[in-house]
Amino acid sequence: MLKDKKIILGITGSIAAYKAAYLIRLLIKKGAEVQVVITPAGKEFITPLSLSTLSRHPVISEFFSNRDGSWHSHVDLGLWADVMLIAPATASTIGKMAHGIADNMLVTTYLSCKAPVVIAPAMDLDMFAHPATQQNLSRLRSFGNYIIEPGEGPLASNLEGKGRMEEPEKIVDWLENFFASQSELQKKKILITAGPTYEKIDPVRFVGNYSSGRMGFALAETCAGRGAEVTLITGPVSLSTEHPRIHPIHVESAEEMYQAAMTAFPHTDAAILCAAVADYRPEAVAPDKMKREDKADMTLRFVANKDIAAILGAIKQEKQILVGFALETNDEIAHAERKLKKKNFDFIVLNSLREPGAGFRVDTNKVTLLDNKGEVTVFPLKSKQEVAVDIVNKLVTLLK
Repeated sequence: MLKDKKIILGITGSIAAYKAAYLIRLLIKKGAEVQVVITPAGKEFITPLSLSTLSRHPVISEFFSNRDGSWHSHVDLGLWADVMLIAPATASTIGKMAHGIADNMLVTTYLSCKAPVVIAPAMDLDMFAHPATQQNLSRLRSFGNYIIEPGEGPLASNLEGKGRMEEPEKIVDWLENFFASQSELQKKKILITAGPTYEKIDPVRFVGNYSSGRMGFALAETCAGRGAEVTLITGPVSLSTEHPRIHPIHVESAEEMYQAAMTAFPHTDAAILCAAVADYRPEAVAPDKMKREDKADMTLRFVANKDIAAILGAIKQEKQILVGFALETNDEIAHAERKLKKKNFDFIVLNSLREPGAGFRVDTNKVTLLDNKGEVTVFPLKSKQEVAVDIVNKLVTLLK
């Protein structure tokens, strides 16, 4: 899976930099092309001569390597690569990446990189466990970056604990599995709904909910990253996506989302209904802005919107997979099981507002997957990007 893959290998100032030599040899042996970008501190631990000999490319470290006006383009590098791997990644570099501090060629290349970014931390156990480092890693995960967790064992400080950069063989295995996953959904068409719907009261007011759309957009990026063509029907959100295999359709109301879903669904292999669709809408929409002084009190009469999930479940074909979401506040499992059966889902993603860090307006989620065969899988609190991977992994097994 690594043959002809273009890999930027970022090396930072860690004693684990010696492992980069072994890593390059393994990658080259697999048929990859490797371009090393090293920080100034990294050169204190391993020489550019060794790295350029192994990689068969000059090592890049500075913006300007000559005094003749030539310079290294971090933008071109970011467009060239199929993946950027930072191994080892120190606490300092992780912090700079998390906060956009582009004071060296490596971080500047990272900020310009269009390819997936994989980070293999290496540091002492207390540095790795420090809340600042953990927050920075969580922030990088929220950007869609991948973290290869360090191992446990003897460290350069003569202490023992978690902080050893993962071994080169395991990093190569991770990359091979990653690229294998990129083609899992090739030729598949997937419909995803995301965000809230807004139901108008008058030209300036609406009834809505707190959905940010982050979960749905993370699912769209994950599916597209694995090769699928994604139709993303999104309510009003502040998010955007530039992935070429994601085709967004912007809607506002539940009725508009219903019409878009009904048009797209018959042509898809699977649908993930992640949007927080309003169950009801005002019966009448005032043509002009309602004035406060006109009425001391106001009563709104609501009527039911179409149940998009139930309608799609009723017309679902045998080869189509339908995935639903259930956001609950009580009797979570019972409500999710009832919804799973009633709406003919293949599996449902349950999250509870009683769980800290789950639900709306946060970067994390804690979900349980229930399928129509009776299987229940409980996951710990994770970033929404990681939750998206868990959900898509389940979808892939069903589509196979």
